[in-house]
Amino acid sequence: MSDTHLPKRAKALPEPLLAELPGADVVFHAGDWVDTATLDLLESRSARLVAVFGNNDGPELRARLPEVARAELGGLRFGVVHETGAAQGREARCAARFPDLDVLVFGHSHIPWDTTAATGLRLLNPGSPTDRRRQPYCTYMTAAVDAGALTDVELHRLPRR
Repeated sequence: MSDTHLPKRAKALPEPLLAELPGADVVFHAGDWVDTATLDLLESRSARLVAVFGNNDGPELRARLPEVARAELGGLRFGVVHETGAAQGREARCAARFPDLDVLVFGHSHIPWDTTAATGLRLLNPGSPTDRRRQPYCTYMTAAVDAGALTDVELHRLPRR
């Protein structure tokens, strides 16, 4: 997930998303939390949390979270960052910046994204579960790692509030 913006854009994380947490081996959050309560909630409900701060996150969140996070899962090298710049040229720019990764999870735009760079780097933006902006739905993503490959990447649409 990314760009939760609580409690400014919503009062709480949507129940369908919260229901996914206990079954997840790892939860990713690509920044723009806005409040520390959401970080505390995800830390308490996640088996493992890999997360970063975003441009709307203040000193308390920046003190607890890195700008870039990395994790190896099932033989894949994951990275998380909030901003990747403009959509045009994103794949090449991210592949150059993160040559050591297999998958990069990012946020900021609130626009779901799933592409692969020429180098093989998979770029995933889950959108936002609380602030759809110009998108038709609020969203989050799930995925699996199987035999060193990313599988079952699914964008989940949340019911309108």
